[in-house]
Amino acid sequence: MHLKNKQEMEIAVKNMVCVRCIKVVKEILNQLQIPYVNVELGRIHLKGTLDAEQATYLKERLLEEGFDIVEDQKLVVIEKIKNLIVDLVYNKDLSEWNENLSVYLSAQSHKDYSTISQLFSSVENTTIEQYFILQKLERVKEMLVYDDLSLSEIAWKLGYSSVAHLSSQFKKITGFTPTKFKALKEHHKKQFIDKI
Repeated sequence: MHLKNKQEMEIAVKNMVCVRCIKVVKEILNQLQIPYVNVELGRIHLKGTLDAEQATYLKERLLEEGFDIVEDQKLVVIEKIKNLIVDLVYNKDLSEWNENLSVYLSAQSHKDYSTISQLFSSVENTTIEQYFILQKLERVKEMLVYDDLSLSEIAWKLGYSSVAHLSSQFKKITGFTPTKFKALKEHHKKQFIDKI
């Protein structure tokens, strides 16, 4: 928890990575009658400060929903980087994004890239670039299963240079080609529907 001034407090929240997560956190704050200014990926901006009892209740409720308050400053930085990457992959059109990832993260976090890169690697046991690739591939899986986009459209939307590059990266990480992955998911979906 970080006190910005007497009127506002910022709380870093772990595992808060989607729009639905923001909605759940807002509901918790409303239920606990904790006034807030804004809730965004990985962050709660409160009006005023919390007393010890409110802080305990908030932490408990967040834990019940799979979130956690991040108090270690190193972990706060890492959560911010993760949230920036998730937001980039899920909410931005990477086909039009032409900024270097290191420059983007450095500017958004207001920290030197080599510092955040070393910190991220030491705590997460993976590089920022690898985390970015894994998030992109999770998005590819989601798009293969739920969207009616072709593989070339998915590759373009996620900023891949070619379908071959996407396919090779996908197979290296998952063990399947994107086409095989989609066929397996379609098969499981059909089996599930048949049982209903």
